[in-house]
Amino acid sequence: MSETGARLPGNPLAAFDQIVAGSRTILEAVPADRMDWRPHEKSWTLGELATHLANLPNWTMATLSMSEFDIDPEGGGPPPLPALGSAAELTAALDQSAAAARGAIESCSIEDLASPWTMLVAGEARFTLPKGVVLRTFILDHMIHHRAQLGVYLRLLDVPVPQLFGPTADFPDM
Repeated sequence: MSETGARLPGNPLAAFDQIVAGSRTILEAVPADRMDWRPHEKSWTLGELATHLANLPNWTMATLSMSEFDIDPEGGGPPPLPALGSAAELTAALDQSAAAARGAIESCSIEDLASPWTMLVAGEARFTLPKGVVLRTFILDHMIHHRAQLGVYLRLLDVPVPQLFGPTADFPDM
């Protein structure tokens, strides 16, 4: 851990590393033969949800390097990422996005984390928060949220749900 990152309030690198490790664990459990499955017609497929989780750390760079971000810009944003097809592809994508995000966190300062960041939707400001709060909520808590969703998907598919914080029904003694 870098000197800068280790001195940041609340040590966001330690939290980031723990959340990424749990995300990796749940992505490793995603069955390749069920990527098109969805629990409801309005839900993402398993592959879409897992791909989203694997790529969420990429949002760190936009958060720490910009003062605002429009999630629905005029003319449209980039096309959605195609769903990845296997646990190996998912974990490779997570490893790549997490390495870049970790580097961005390591190089930021307390002042960087205190500076404002605004989320826009079609040019309209929806909220402005310090970048450190955005990192915690919009990225890290967002990853935890989607890890939990994947756990439900796995349970519904009768795939053993791995441990993230403690024992699960499938791994009670770990």
